[in-house]
Amino acid sequence: MFKPFSLYIGSRYTSLRQRDHFITFISIVSMVGIALGVMVLITVLSVMNGFTKEIRTRILSVTPHIMVTQGQSNIQDWPMAVKHFSTRKEVEAAGPFVEGQGMLTHGREVHGVLVKGIDPATVDAVFPLRSTLITGNVDDLAPGKFGVIIGSYLAKSLGVGVGDSITLVIPEVTVSLVGVTPRLKRLQVVGVFEVGYIYDTTHIFLNLEDSARLLKTGDGVTGIQLKLFDPFKAPQLAHELREEAQHFYNVVDWTVLNSAYFSAVKMEKTMMFFTLIMILAIAVFNLISTLVMVVTDKRGDIAVFRVLGASKKKIMAIFISQGAIIGLIGTLMGVILGILLALNVTDIVSFIERLFKVKFLSEEVYFISFLPSDLQSADVILIATCAMGLSLLATIHPAWRAAKVQPAEALRHDA
Repeated sequence: MFKPFSLYIGSRYTSLRQRDHFITFISIVSMVGIALGVMVLITVLSVMNGFTKEIRTRILSVTPHIMVTQGQSNIQDWPMAVKHFSTRKEVEAAGPFVEGQGMLTHGREVHGVLVKGIDPATVDAVFPLRSTLITGNVDDLAPGKFGVIIGSYLAKSLGVGVGDSITLVIPEVTVSLVGVTPRLKRLQVVGVFEVGYIYDTTHIFLNLEDSARLLKTGDGVTGIQLKLFDPFKAPQLAHELREEAQHFYNVVDWTVLNSAYFSAVKMEKTMMFFTLIMILAIAVFNLISTLVMVVTDKRGDIAVFRVLGASKKKIMAIFISQGAIIGLIGTLMGVILGILLALNVTDIVSFIERLFKVKFLSEEVYFISFLPSDLQSADVILIATCAMGLSLLATIHPAWRAAKVQPAEALRHDA
């Protein structure tokens, strides 16, 4: 079978059957170094993708896909607005909300909270309260009763449960004969929810009418939230709604509401990629030293090839081929190991946690109690391409040195 001269010689120099075991050993070390670098890159980026996907899923489950407000004013004719938005085919549900800030107190504990008034009939458009309740009932948020549903973290911090009373402090002072006093309201806990995200520590839910009375919004509401069948169509629909409303409404989608977080995650992933590429580049330096030693060891062979008529380009091609073969084998090994590790890293970490009885991820800090992974083919292709590119780049200097070997001097030295 026909084989190109340079590729054939390069593959022979890479062969494990050659007699120089030291050259074989450092070639294997170079392959392993590249393989480990590629494996780590694929695994780390897959874990970062997993974190991003998991957090995005949790954000989309509790964050409005689209929020409609009217600047600093309240929306007065909100029933008609809700009906209008609900007619859009992309909208699964629409619901009004009243929003404001306050402080919850119980005993000596004080926590700042976001007060959210919701209509129990349309609550799923605003927040998945029914599906996240761990105790209590959404229908107990009856108007005039001033019941409240709080997050699990708040309930634990305040030491309260269903049936207990807590005090809500509204950041608005009242001037009377006795002086300046803050507005206080006694609320009864009728439910506790848990979503495993920051909402457990910051949000409380009241009936729409009760919150409007507390926050003095009258018959109006702070805004209207839309839940879509496909959250990723939110930017397009938000643009259409802004055009329809002629900027009468402020329409913001979830990508804008959480843009700071996703921008930070994207930048972190980019910086992590370049950091790990540097580690891969260090592994590729082993390839340079390997090829330099091979060139030194094969000076006699190079001289013979030159005497037999091989050009400088063919001599360079021999060592470029050898470096490419080492890089290719190392990259393929790294891709295979990286894919296997990325697909099983969640189970592996869980096994290590059970075996040594440790917890790597605290849910209170990361909102995720496991190590997620999301393997993306684009990342694998990019990493493999970078590894091969660096490997080929590493072959240029040793191949250039091989091409500069003078046949007469090399043969005289060997003699």
